Amino acid sequence: MPILDKVLIANRGEIALRVLRACKELNIKTVAVHSKADKDLMHVRLADESVCIGPAASAQSYLNVPAIISAAEVTNATAIHPGYGFLAENADFAEQVEKSGFTFIGPRADTIRLMGDKVSAIDAMKKAGVPTVPGSDGPLTDDDERTLEIARRIGYPVIVKAAAGGGGRGMRVVHNEAALLGSVQLTQTEAGAAFGSDVVYLEKFLQKPRHVEIQVIADGQGNAIHLGDRDCSLQRRHQKVLEEAPAPGIDEDLRAQVAEACVNACVEIGYRGAGTFEFLYEDGGFYFIEMNTRVQVEHPVTEMVTGIDIVKEQLRIAAGMPLSITQDDVKISGHAFECRINAEDPHTFIPSPGKVTTFHAPGGLGIRVDSHLYDGYTVPPFYDSLIAKVISFGEDRSTALARMRQALDELVVEGIRTNTPLHRQLVVDRAFQAGGVSIHYLESKLED
Repeated sequence: MPILDKVLIANRGEIALRVLRACKELNIKTVAVHSKADKDLMHVRLADESVCIGPAASAQSYLNVPAIISAAEVTNATAIHPGYGFLAENADFAEQVEKSGFTFIGPRADTIRLMGDKVSAIDAMKKAGVPTVPGSDGPLTDDDERTLEIARRIGYPVIVKAAAGGGGRGMRVVHNEAALLGSVQLTQTEAGAAFGSDVVYLEKFLQKPRHVEIQVIADGQGNAIHLGDRDCSLQRRHQKVLEEAPAPGIDEDLRAQVAEACVNACVEIGYRGAGTFEFLYEDGGFYFIEMNTRVQVEHPVTEMVTGIDIVKEQLRIAAGMPLSITQDDVKISGHAFECRINAEDPHTFIPSPGKVTTFHAPGGLGIRVDSHLYDGYTVPPFYDSLIAKVISFGEDRSTALARMRQALDELVVEGIRTNTPLHRQLVVDRAFQAGGVSIHYLESKLED
């Protein structure tokens, strides 16, 4: 008997196909919504039903809440899965879904709001015992002397951040006291214009941190577990490029301690669904930066080392079922990598939409490819450029990396340009092979 009757997938591309596959395994019927530009997407072809919700522009289709709700109504869907991006972390959308009588496959709206505001999120994490970056412990006020004193206590360099910011926007690094107040005012102005809130806060700026995150799942019924960590330090313009699990070179006791704190935080805030605690890691210290209240692009590497299907757990929890596993059931084994394949020029990073004349996915032991591509598919110019995720698994890090090198050599995408050549360079890079590069490593490498 299905745990949910029918799920509407409010997304596109590879994540929509990923959700559809999980639903099919659980014998749940699916509804694909799509823009006019996306009528030929793979998951649209495979879904039980499909509904066009608007023109190509995201604002009129994938971000169009009334159109998505209407599609759920006319197809008699019982739940909505938002995937990642678009409306996945929009508390108003989650609220509207529930008020309209559907199940939102994700956290409650108030939890999304709590964790979506960086200031309230950090405050909640401190109360739960999760390590945070030394900072202003709340918003900056118009008291200039207080702001200067906070910065002196933290120690320069500091970073001014918008409370409602994200994705690398709404932040400014300040290296000395003379530049502080002007930078605060400028960030407030920019934040007000970009995010509708001029609330900013101050944090210690870490010089060469790594990006390490911890995957959690909680059922909102007092049960929560973690599925280990991931290292996502290879980034360009704050966008992740290549990820791995587990994060290399971290003390096991420290790893376990921080993961346990994240689990406790989930219980304390009544978290429901899959989520990720993101940290900066430097010199043996973890510093919480934000929580993503959705499934992550890089969730497959965690699935590979745990054998746990994160999306299926999301579906079970949304149906009101308790977690199907305990922390003792979670066994982290081996190592996994994920390369994000984008439709873009590998040198200029300019998007490269167009018709895919040939697509050949790599295979072999330990290789997984999450992609909506097929021969003849046209990559539209309107959305994110992610077209595939190549994932490798091995019993140890070197084996997983060797398999990734082979997989990237086998991957064929013709008709458009992709960033595959960049990934081929990264997996033979000596510093990356050694493990533990900082979040600044890739950009400095690209500048050479």
